[in-house]
Amino acid sequence: MKPPPFEYFAPTTTAEALTLLSQYGYEAKPLAGGQSLIPTMNFRLAQPGVLIDLNPIAELAYIRRSDDGGLRIGAMTRQRQVERDPLVAERAPLLREAMPYIAHPQIRNRGTFGGSLAHADPAAELPAVTTALDARFCARSQAGERWLLANEFFISLFATALEPDELLVEVDLPPLPPRTGWAFTEMARRHGDYALVGVAAVVTLDERDHCQRAKLVFLSVGDGPVEAQQAAHLLIGQPPTAEAIRASAETAATNDIAPNGDIHASAEFRRHLARVLAQRVLTQAVERAKERR
Repeated sequence: MKPPPFEYFAPTTTAEALTLLSQYGYEAKPLAGGQSLIPTMNFRLAQPGVLIDLNPIAELAYIRRSDDGGLRIGAMTRQRQVERDPLVAERAPLLREAMPYIAHPQIRNRGTFGGSLAHADPAAELPAVTTALDARFCARSQAGERWLLANEFFISLFATALEPDELLVEVDLPPLPPRTGWAFTEMARRHGDYALVGVAAVVTLDERDHCQRAKLVFLSVGDGPVEAQQAAHLLIGQPPTAEAIRASAETAATNDIAPNGDIHASAEFRRHLARVLAQRVLTQAVERAKERR
């Protein structure tokens, strides 16, 4: 199928793009990598009257150090660049670990970091990873800009807090504290398919090797990234033994998530995967935390 007719604009600056968004509002749709938008337009699941192509805006594609030791990533940075950049590997290793799970190299060559986040697919890796990393999202309009935390940015199924006249322009990833480990994994029918279940973990240990802080965030088990808060709370203040990790994974699968079944997997099978994968990533995150003095 082909999309219905639409007007097309290709601004070369962020200011021009924001002017167009302000002018056309709900009628307009920003085009980033196009790996999700174009197929939905071809199937007429999305029918914007105006398409604003962000690809000519070079100022939105960058990876930079932040003053606090973290990382700033422009929304139009290609996923393949994020995957390969040594600064990402150094300052946001969880993000680097998750990138190869996103679709296929051909998709990552065109797909953008900010585009995936703004699309807010509950089966996508980047919303879960940025939630686990306590990322902040910069939304800009002609009126100014505002910063949103992950739990403020992701609202529901394919929905974010972005207003019709706003663009996601930058994501700020804070530095990992000392003695912090990370891990990401997912299970899909084939490599490159959407995951049946995926999970990201970040664990910080104190000087006694007790758990000081933990985050466990799932994808493909709800309407967006799902943070397993009860499971994380079980670990706080405790030595992260194998038994404690098993109990945390069980709590995550039983109490923190409420997955739906579909043609790919039943709800019970998704709970089973969540239990197994949570135990796996928590174990690896703890091991890495002990190595990082």
